[in-house]
Parts: sequence; C-alpha cells; structure tokens
Amino acid sequence: MKLTAATVDKLQPTDRRQEIPDALCVGLYLTVQPTGKKGWQVRYRNGGVHRRMTLGAYPILSLADARQRARDALAAAAEGRDPAEEVRAAKAPKPETDRDRVATLFGTYAKRHLAKLKSGDVVKRELERHVIAAWGDRDIHGIARRDVLDLLDGIADSGRVVTANRVRSYLSGFLNWCVERDVIGASPAAGVRPVAKEVSRDRVLTDDEIRWFWRGCEAEGFPWGPLGKLLLLTGQRLSEVAGIRDGEIEGQVWLLPGARVKNGRAHHVPLSDAARAVLDGMDRFAGTDLYLTTNAETPVSGFHKGRQRLAEAMAKAAAEERGEAVEIPHWGFHDLRRTAATGMARLGIPVRVTEAVLNHVSGTASGIVSVYQRHDYADEKRRALDAWAGLVKEIAEGKAENVVRIGRGSV
Repeated sequence: MKLTAATVDKLQPTDRRQEIPDALCVGLYLTVQPTGKKGWQVRYRNGGVHRRMTLGAYPILSLADARQRARDALAAAAEGRDPAEEVRAAKAPKPETDRDRVATLFGTYAKRHLAKLKSGDVVKRELERHVIAAWGDRDIHGIARRDVLDLLDGIADSGRVVTANRVRSYLSGFLNWCVERDVIGASPAAGVRPVAKEVSRDRVLTDDEIRWFWRGCEAEGFPWGPLGKLLLLTGQRLSEVAGIRDGEIEGQVWLLPGARVKNGRAHHVPLSDAARAVLDGMDRFAGTDLYLTTNAETPVSGFHKGRQRLAEAMAKAAAEERGEAVEIPHWGFHDLRRTAATGMARLGIPVRVTEAVLNHVSGTASGIVSVYQRHDYADEKRRALDAWAGLVKEIAEGKAENVVRIGRGSV
C-alpha cells in the first residue's frame, strides 16, 4: 500500500509481527510488533545477498524521514556499498589512538613502501579510493575476512570485476606489510581468492558503435566527451589522456614524459587535425595547465561513472538513428585503444608502426629490435594517425563504406 502518515498512525498490532511495504518507496517497510511498537526497515541486496537495515522507530522517525533514509541506503547499495555495515562501522568504537587506524597505517605504508615502487601511485590511488574510503577510521584489528569479502563483492557487483581483483591484490600487499610490522597477527585477506577469473578482452567497436560513440561524446560534452574522442583518435592509455597538460603539447605533437607512461618510455604522439580540434575546442579552467579537469587541480577522475554516462549517450544516439532501442555490448575505455589499433590495421598500416603509435614494447618492437633499431617512426606515426582520424570522421558521418588502405610504400 501507499503509506501515509495517517495510515501509519492508525495501523493496529496483531498477534504476529507485521511488515507492510511502502508502494511509494520500494524497499521500505513499516514493522508493527504485537506489542504495538512500530519501526522502519529497508531491504536491499549486497554481494548477491538480501540484507535488512533498521532505520529507526516510529513516531520518532516520521514517514517522510524514513523514506529519505531508505532512498539514501538504496542509493549506497546501488554503488556497491553496504549501508548497514557503514552504520555499524560508524558506531564502532574508534581506536584509542591514531596508531592503529587503517588510514594512519596506510599513510606509513605509502611512504615507506609504495613510494619506492614504479606502480606505487596507481596502487595508492586504488587503495585510497576503495579501501581507505570505506575503512579509514576503523581499527585495523577490527577488520575481518568477511569485511574483505564484502568490500570486494561490492566492487564486483557494480560491474568492476577486474578492479575488484586488482584491489584484492593491492589490499593483500598492505595487510601482509602490517603482519611483517607486527601490527596484526595474520592477514584477513589470506586465502581470499580473486573475485572472478579474468578473460583477455578482444572487444572492438564496430563502425555503427564508433558512430554512436562519437555522437554520444558530442551530446555528453565536457569532460567525458572530449576524453572519449581523444582516447579513440590517439589510441593512448586512459591515464595518459586524462592527465594531458599544456606543457606536453608542442604544435601538432603531444610529448608524453616517461614518468607518465606505463612502460616508462617517453613517447611522442603526432596529433591529427581532429585531435588538435578537440583540445582547442575545450572550455578551459583558468589557473591550470590541465585540459581535462573539473577542479583546476587534478586530472578528471571517476572513470567508471564517466564511462557509464558515455554509454548511455551512445545508446540514446543509437536509438535515435534506428528508431528503437539498440542493445550495445559492454565496452571499456581500453577497448577504444584496441579499436584504434584495429582501425589502423584495417587501413593497411604495418604492425610495427601501430606498435610505435601505441608505444608498445612487446611484439615486433621487443627484443633485439628495441635495442638496435632507434628509428622512432615519427613520419609514419603521423600518417597513420591522420589516416585513422580520417576514417573515424567518415564513420561518424556514415561514409566509411570504401576504406582506402595505405600502401606499404607510403609507410
């Protein structure tokens, strides 16, 4: 039934406990005990398990306030969090000192260990985002195996299985460090298996999907629209594109320093006219050299939500073109890099040039070739990226039926 303040007040107890659902806020229940006591409860799913959370007693907690609390809890559950656990953790006794707080220990771990690792910044960012945000104020001794499982399940249930597996690995490293430092006797993550087996992805966007994606980027606008376009046009990695700065741009060339590249090798990316137009067309924040930022201080973040926004805009563009809803298989930002590589192969660009564009160390550029062949393929990379940008434009305009391949002699 649709509960109202009047009906809640008039409901009488019976010889059994009653649970009356609220039709206006699905998941909210009014409980009426045989004693006459009334209260509020919300039901949700976390990690594939049905959970219940007590919100408060009536009339101390009104119907309107109960609905708002229920909506907040349901929104948290939709993000992969467990609102009941968050409330429990908030009420749990805080450490007598900061010494055993998870956040305090992590600060020391980051300073003494992660700072020495090449991938330390990535590990630090992921642990701060997923672990410290959830457990920062908790005592390390209160973290149990179930807490680890719930945390990882929440991440995986939000559609980020690979991220959950990465966080598991990073978290295990941190907890093992705590064991080595004699902070805890055993790691609560010991024996916790990966959330799911990872399968090598081979997702490449079709021409239709490229067209819908491009239109979705235009409809979405800053920052996700320009980010998506640059990822597709340049074929570079997500973190590299997200952190692009004025100081890295020299005319029609993007100079990526080794410190910002996964393999540590400085990389020169020729910018096609289309890519340069995306950069020039952005509304920039004053006082920062970052292109893609929402606070003028740090590169854009929140990529999971950003991808979702672009996917929704892409689906809308597809529906408008087809006149009906179109089911588009899931794609990730890294799939845009694979799509660019596949598109260059489609144009007849040699693999060695595509690898140079992508700054790959593996494949034909590895081994003895990488040691003795110092040619950076600057001209070939420019022709390849210009040709790929031209193909993307034709696809976006629906004119890519006849692809002109670049001959071997021209590359």
